[in-house]
Amino acid sequence: MSKPHVCIVTPALASANNGNWHTAARWQRFLVPLADVDVAQAWHGEPVDALIALHARRSADSIARFHAAHPDRPLALVLTGTDLYRDMATDASAQHSLECASHVIVLQDEALQRLSAPARAKARVIVQSATRWVRHDLAQRTFDFVAVGHLRDEKDPLTLMHAARRLLADSPIRVVHIGAALDDGLGREAQHATADCPRYHWLGGLPSEATRRWIARSRALVHMSRMEGGANVVIEAVRSHVPVLASRIDGNVGLLGRDYDGYFELGDAAALAALMQRFAADPAFAAHLRAQCALREPRFAPAVEVAAVRGLLSDLLASAATELLPQ
Repeated sequence: MSKPHVCIVTPALASANNGNWHTAARWQRFLVPLADVDVAQAWHGEPVDALIALHARRSADSIARFHAAHPDRPLALVLTGTDLYRDMATDASAQHSLECASHVIVLQDEALQRLSAPARAKARVIVQSATRWVRHDLAQRTFDFVAVGHLRDEKDPLTLMHAARRLLADSPIRVVHIGAALDDGLGREAQHATADCPRYHWLGGLPSEATRRWIARSRALVHMSRMEGGANVVIEAVRSHVPVLASRIDGNVGLLGRDYDGYFELGDAAALAALMQRFAADPAFAAHLRAQCALREPRFAPAVEVAAVRGLLSDLLASAATELLPQ
């Protein structure tokens, strides 16, 4: 018996090295034992039994074409942070994508609150995962915080740079920032901060394995984002037993929990600097955040995501079979 054929549409492929690509590639690996799975930037009419599309706005053309050609075939839409916290409110193509979808996926619990009742009725949460990667050779001369995210406004890199400039002159803290400059102006700001702030070091974009090594040897991850669907890098940190200092936004709260004590208010560089300094100076506070993250870690194990993604495929194919039954 032949396998079902599934297409995963993602606006970014491997060269982008971003969250959408990593999600698509990981889900392809999970589904390959059960289906023939292609990953593409667009669907152009190829025969498939189901479509999984990441990003309501940027994949809108593929979603609209698929729904028009096959209105009864299953179409799963994975909502990103920019979908949930920006585009769904104002962009007609993103709204149409949500209407076309037979199944809706969000990547953390708080995202469900952003959906209308009809959308929520067809939605589920699939929390992403990461392999465990723990290192014990922490830097001895410096107290490293690592931030990971391409330089663009949604990731709020300026707050990190401003916070680094506020650190005490005798602080052992070093802020290591990893991510390609997708905005030329922010790239120049990162270059200037590296040159004039001894506490801040921008490394540019790095391969995934090198980034994981930096995370695993750091004391904590700093995540400053303005909007997130559910950041892979937060999950990678927790799976490396590295606590997180995070902006208080739904995308972070949905992963780390409402009672987590490592948040700072969005865009507040002074609060972030104070939080970093408290973490570095107070071992009990650092241990408390590590313990809180440890309680969340089991949710981010690959086996949990594998089961959820394969369950999604089963439901997609079951709904397709139901549509074919005689009425």
